[in-house]
Amino acid sequence: MRNPATVHNPLLKLPVSQKLKDLPSEAKECLRNLLVELSSDARARAEHAWCNGKAPMAAYWKAVSVYAKHTARICR
Repeated sequence: MRNPATVHNPLLKLPVSQKLKDLPSEAKECLRNLLVELSSDARARAEHAWCNGKAPMAAYWKAVSVYAKHTARICR
């Protein structure tokens, strides 16, 4: 039995997620590319902070990475 998509991506529960889905495809593609890049950069910053013993910053950047990726997935 599969979990609903909202379990894997809680941002789908927000009303704004429908507005993202309703954007023109060119806008969604551009936004998605920016968010994927943001996610990747934030993930690298989280790893760097973790390696330097800065756990609070690592947690912050990890959260940024996850939210950016969740938002990018809405733009598919």
